[in-house]
Amino acid sequence: METASPTANVLRALEMIQTRPGMTAVEIADRLNVSERAVRRYMSILREAGVAVDATRGRYGGYQLGRSMRPPPLVFTAIEALGLVMAVLDGHHAAADPSDPVGSALGKMLQSLPAHIGRQAAKVRASALAARDRGAARPDPEITTTLAEAVADRRGIRIEYTTAKGTTNDVRVDPWAVVVRHGRWYLLCHSHEADAPRAYRVDRIGRIDVLNADVEPPVDLDPAAWLEAHLASGWPYQTHVEFDAPLTEVTRWVRHPMGTWEELEGGTRCVVRGSTENPDMYAGEWLAQMPFTFHVIGCAELRDAVADVGRRMLTAAGVGEEPEMPPTAACPTCRGA
Repeated sequence: METASPTANVLRALEMIQTRPGMTAVEIADRLNVSERAVRRYMSILREAGVAVDATRGRYGGYQLGRSMRPPPLVFTAIEALGLVMAVLDGHHAAADPSDPVGSALGKMLQSLPAHIGRQAAKVRASALAARDRGAARPDPEITTTLAEAVADRRGIRIEYTTAKGTTNDVRVDPWAVVVRHGRWYLLCHSHEADAPRAYRVDRIGRIDVLNADVEPPVDLDPAAWLEAHLASGWPYQTHVEFDAPLTEVTRWVRHPMGTWEELEGGTRCVVRGSTENPDMYAGEWLAQMPFTFHVIGCAELRDAVADVGRRMLTAAGVGEEPEMPPTAACPTCRGA
């Protein structure tokens, strides 16, 4: 009557009572297409392996996991194991490198699985490589763990933070959340020194001291949305760009914090409002990649940067005039001649 190997059925039975405690022998037998006697044999095998399986008799009885000195074994399907390996690779980790913490942990997990379950995932782990994400910045695992605990426990902290300019400061903050965005980890918090909300890069935090102080995050906080808005605000040049395309289409191309997005004219057009400290980068790296018609409203500096990108593109295509280069931008070999 059994259609799968006994070992596979034992693991599937364990998974069932893990996810749905109280399943009866009849229910398990029906799902595995085996007899009730076979199910009772599987439970005996699990107990012999050190897994505490409790059986309750009666109308509302069934099997469930009890307390045990030994934790139950990991139960993965082949698809789950493969999906986990692919998720690690998507995160640009060195999945096959045993010296990498994630690669080492993943290897141990795959070794603990039955060969027929982990075989496909192990092949993908060994053969697939993740291209390095230049924008990613992985923080120290211990620092990240301490931050996560402080957020969960709602405790204030003092951090040693190094800014982009290399200045190191001690800052007392009320942590709200930890958000991962495009390979970078951010701590969302309230800074006591600035008396204002802040988003700190976790990879720039060198030390954490947990304080005996309670923290109450904003009730309506949406961490991901708050981070997007925060990263796009507070810069010297205000930006206002309208696109001749629906919001759902345009935002598929957005990777950077360009600003706050809104629909226009019944959803056929959209607008983004924000700020930047570098109009040339905003125009050349962000707007230039958009395959939509757009219009820069206000901000003469951004309009000039967009016009410069347009002239360079036309020149590259051979349909524009060669831009006149200032003397300081002349060929290095001709300088001082």
